[in-house]
Amino acid sequence: MLPYFLGCPSWSEPAWRGTLYPADARSNDFLPLYTRLFNAVEGNTTFYASPSADTVARWAAAMPAQFRFCAKLPREISHGGDLREQLGAADAFRRLLAPLGARVAPFWLQLPASFGPARLGELAAFIEHWAGAELAVELRHPAFFAKGEEERAFNRLLLGRGIERICLDSRALFSCSSDDPAVLHAQAKKPRLPLRPTAFSQAPQLRFIGHPELAANDAFMAPWLDKLAAWIEAGRTPYAFLHTPDNRLAAQLARRFHAQLMLRLPGLPDLPEPAIAAPSPQLGLL
Repeated sequence: MLPYFLGCPSWSEPAWRGTLYPADARSNDFLPLYTRLFNAVEGNTTFYASPSADTVARWAAAMPAQFRFCAKLPREISHGGDLREQLGAADAFRRLLAPLGARVAPFWLQLPASFGPARLGELAAFIEHWAGAELAVELRHPAFFAKGEEERAFNRLLLGRGIERICLDSRALFSCSSDDPAVLHAQAKKPRLPLRPTAFSQAPQLRFIGHPELAANDAFMAPWLDKLAAWIEAGRTPYAFLHTPDNRLAAQLARRFHAQLMLRLPGLPDLPEPAIAAPSPQLGLL
């Protein structure tokens, strides 16, 4: 068993057929196949739309007990105005995902760039109401990266409650000069913010937005590999999620990240090899 959680932005990438998944894998096969290779996934899908109860039940049937699904709160909650007015919707979302149990840990609250220091009172109230489930927060307003009192106030709020500040590193993406539409789209959508390699809890959270050429990520990953190794040796259980511009190579980048972490942590087990043969018949029933 890995001493940390590693994964990609999602499991449902058709382009992984033939490399990560069998060439004839059906979409219903993707999640059980993915969980054989990685032990965590970003819950990007829940940011855009809440799943149905039937979908959650299928996820629960496919996800092993030790798997972690970092479900993003829907944008109607995180981007829907005053957070204090979203408490009922947040409660409903937690009830919807309850069949997943401890596999949803932590929930992610990804706030928009418009969420500035004047709204910290909303976040404090939301956190106070949230008690009882793990939570991690991602902010994008520049004031929270200015090393001033506004950032310190935010850090104190999270640190005092053991809530993680998600570490976002998009340097590799923005180091790329390309006319590729996928790169341009990612550069237009992803934030470009200073690094904050924080660990406010036992489960630090890293989102690494990578370069489309896998080897070009190595220099940017190196400090994170050292950081994760130190966190693991200190008894923490970090999470690391690897992206590429269109995520066609996200799984390969995650496997590259792990291979390099193995060099820093002798004895760290290798990841399972993808089974490119045809999926077993029962997978499609999940």
